[in-house]
Amino acid sequence: MHSIKLVSEELIPSKVVCVGRNYTAHIAELNNETPDQMVLFNKPNSAITNTLLAAHNGDTLHYETELCFVIKDKKFIGVGLGLDLTKRTVQSKLKNKGLPWERAKAFDGSVILSDFVELTDAMKHFTFELKINNEVIQRGDTHFMLHNPDSILQEINEFMSLEDGDVVMTGTPSGVGEVTAKSIFAVALYANDQCLLEHQWKVSKN
Repeated sequence: MHSIKLVSEELIPSKVVCVGRNYTAHIAELNNETPDQMVLFNKPNSAITNTLLAAHNGDTLHYETELCFVIKDKKFIGVGLGLDLTKRTVQSKLKNKGLPWERAKAFDGSVILSDFVELTDAMKHFTFELKINNEVIQRGDTHFMLHNPDSILQEINEFMSLEDGDVVMTGTPSGVGEVTAKSIFAVALYANDQCLLEHQWKVSKN
């Protein structure tokens, strides 16, 4: 089983719960419709990886940077960042046929996560950014989410059991794109304009 780190503690998520279409600008860049209700899907523990690849089984991967939370007692206790890695071509074909997304979103190695820091009550407003090769590519802000973190947690808890250590990914802002070999991905997370964490991945050769 794959693990994540919250401060110095190793946790094993049973699953990663993801929110789709949570930023208007991202919905527009993919020519999607704004959904009437929250879009949710799962990634299994086997999707978690420490190695960022540009492709999986011959399919090109696209990055989506997301604000993430760790669960304990059905509440958020830690915060970090992650990349939801997507087979965009496969996903488009599945959507056109009205089929589930697992082949495009839940394959082995489809999520890579930073370490997590402890969440406090003072942390009300989060922003984050992704740089690729020192160029800012994505910026996220909880003020621009269609569903804020509290409402996401409430909605998930209404129909699904969240186990201790599970991760919730809250959706990506605009700026998604293709992962390219040898690139350096650097993410930074801020709460109330104070830097909480920085993390970096180098795209490995497949």
